[in-house]
Amino acid sequence: QGIFYSYSAELKCRMKFGIYLPPKAETGRCPVLYWLSGLTCTEQNFITKAGFHQAAAEHGLIVVAPDTSPRGCNIEGEDESWDFGTGAGFYVDATEDPWKTNYRMYSYIKDELPKLVNANFPTDPERMSIFGHSMGGHGALILTLKNPGKYKSVSAFAPICNPMQCQWGKKAFGGYLGSDVSKWEAYDATQLVKSYPDSHLDILIDQGKDDQFLSAGQLLPDNFIAACTERKIPVVFRLQQGYDHSYFFIATFINDHIKHHAKYLNA
Repeated sequence: QGIFYSYSAELKCRMKFGIYLPPKAETGRCPVLYWLSGLTCTEQNFITKAGFHQAAAEHGLIVVAPDTSPRGCNIEGEDESWDFGTGAGFYVDATEDPWKTNYRMYSYIKDELPKLVNANFPTDPERMSIFGHSMGGHGALILTLKNPGKYKSVSAFAPICNPMQCQWGKKAFGGYLGSDVSKWEAYDATQLVKSYPDSHLDILIDQGKDDQFLSAGQLLPDNFIAACTERKIPVVFRLQQGYDHSYFFIATFINDHIKHHAKYLNA
């Protein structure tokens, strides 16, 4: 497990990312699984709390865990709230001042980070998948839905499924993308799935039944599932009794998700 720094041209700041190399990477190229974390997180949360290393080693997967936003850009207000600005990039490319220069997490995750990883580590660039938690689950879903065929598989833990309709999403989208709600649709999984070009997508979602943000209406998985059902896109949605939004929930079911991705990455 390593942590690396690099200057990001997209974000115009120095960024950290974690990368796990399985034993198989010593002798050949391995598929890559990208993990996107949630609000307030850095690259450390997943590395230290999720317990994914053993399963990733067994299946021969490289696992990359980037940070969740640019850092230290000296933008006025970037550190004022936990759900906007630092630690809350929402995986969009901002179009509004003063965020649009640095807050380009969508392009960073989609293009810049994979190029960097593929140039410096023994990856197989043709085999790449993505998953995430909460805001990062939103990120994983939209990156997959906006780029058909780019990722072999997708899964999420307690994703923000319909950000246009929840307070977190309205705050983030309003700040980063402006008041034109039609622009928000480009980053909303429930909207995007309605025009996804085919049904060759096998989505796994785990959701804690006792998740405080589920009951607060921040996650809205039912809206996403309804849209998928209408388009005949397969979703395995598992409501897990007794689990909340924490990393104990993620650590409990992480092996299932690694297995889900390995099925497609090692096919």
